[in-house]
Amino acid sequence: MNQELEKFFARGNDYWLARFVILRLLGFVYVIAFLVAVNQLVPLIGATGLTPAHDFLSRVHSHYGSRHDAMLHMPSLFWFGVSDLGLRIVAWAGLALSLIVLAGYANSILLALLWIIYMSIVHIGNIWYGYGWEIQLLETGFLSIFLCPLIDPRPFPKSRPPILVFWLFRWLGFRIMVGAGLIKLRGDDCWRNLTCMYYHYETQPIPNPISRYFHFLPHWFHNLEVLWNHFVELIVPWFSFGPRTARHIAGLLLVLFQIILIFSGNLSFLNYLTIIPFIACFDDTLLRRVLPNSLVKRAENAANQSQPSRIRNGVTMALAALVVWLSIPTVMNLVGGRQLMNYSFDPLDLVNTYGAFGTVGRERDEIIFEGTEDAVITGETKWKEYEFVAKPGDPNRRPPFIAPYQPRIDWQIWFAAMSTPAEYPWTLHFVWKLLHNDKNTLSLLANNPFPDAPPKYVRARLYRYQFTPLGEKGWWKRELIGEWLPALSADNEQLRQLLAAKAWLD
Repeated sequence: MNQELEKFFARGNDYWLARFVILRLLGFVYVIAFLVAVNQLVPLIGATGLTPAHDFLSRVHSHYGSRHDAMLHMPSLFWFGVSDLGLRIVAWAGLALSLIVLAGYANSILLALLWIIYMSIVHIGNIWYGYGWEIQLLETGFLSIFLCPLIDPRPFPKSRPPILVFWLFRWLGFRIMVGAGLIKLRGDDCWRNLTCMYYHYETQPIPNPISRYFHFLPHWFHNLEVLWNHFVELIVPWFSFGPRTARHIAGLLLVLFQIILIFSGNLSFLNYLTIIPFIACFDDTLLRRVLPNSLVKRAENAANQSQPSRIRNGVTMALAALVVWLSIPTVMNLVGGRQLMNYSFDPLDLVNTYGAFGTVGRERDEIIFEGTEDAVITGETKWKEYEFVAKPGDPNRRPPFIAPYQPRIDWQIWFAAMSTPAEYPWTLHFVWKLLHNDKNTLSLLANNPFPDAPPKYVRARLYRYQFTPLGEKGWWKRELIGEWLPALSADNEQLRQLLAAKAWLD
């Protein structure tokens, strides 16, 4: 039995290049995630942000009855104090550590610090960090802690890659894909009648320029896309646990699927992150054919000089047992009739359930915020539009390539357009900020139409957007649906009362 275990653990010697690629790609994703935090944390959840973190922590504290219980249910370094300076320090520290990993140096201590820091941000990020890829990054980052030696940060240390962790990465990739596939079949009818792609490219959160060309492909092609989606998400992942050839083919298909998604829209860093567990399908027999010879030689030398470690093997066996135990509710969620999407069953987000686009919108509505310098609103009042970094606004403006970076307010306004201001009260605070030319809030936007003095009134109107047919001028055509928020001024008593009730009157 001991000999069989030793042979099994020795197979980690076939994954030196895979470990190298996984850690470099993880470093890249962390860099993007922390760059977003550096630029957006303070405007979004700072002391005078749109949804201040200290208010959120107070509500969580009240809900659980004590600070101790709140910390156990929602761990975060910010329980020890949250301030704008603290948010900036944590974000910049995370970015600096991420750059070290991206440069090729990582150990368990460094990756554990990154995991703790990012978890601390996610757990106080409120709606701005409520996306599935946040807990996916936490789970991916946690597994990566066990890929490296405790201290040695070199890309090719003496400690061989732990084979069990690669199996756990495959299990992560399996849950991501199968969860996404099942939520589609159980959700929107268009996934079953093969029509979802008629709408997806136009109605997704942040389209890019290529999205428009995908949108106008023939319907028969869109039908095939849905079939391809079901095949890759529901069938291919099973082969990631198979023998080498099947595993390599599965890995190639899964990576190709994510690359196509990268080209077709701006889905934050989700697709880059999702590639990481699929790299675990590849051993060095494949990767040596595509990576530089210098890396291949270093991997071969490391494999020849590597040393087994019973302590390390024991740690990874304990990790595997933990993941198996925590996977029970996620498996029950997958096979159950009421599947949850992007949900964590433990406070540390160690093993989660995933899913994407369980429903697909048929029409695209956009909220357009406008301001005016006029002290009195008449039929002749001139309104100027606020332009966001990525979401559709000016119909003639080309959609951007912005992923893997994520402008978080653009995404939340996409959600808000499907609802009412009552369900998105932060939009009233946003209007208040615009009425005062708040510097931090304006940093989230692409323009400030009132650089000299704040507007007297701000309103929000709802438009229906459609891609302009290929060959016609412009990128979008839009039709006014109606008012989303009435014209509001800084003197509006109702607005002031609503903001005061939430302690947002700054």
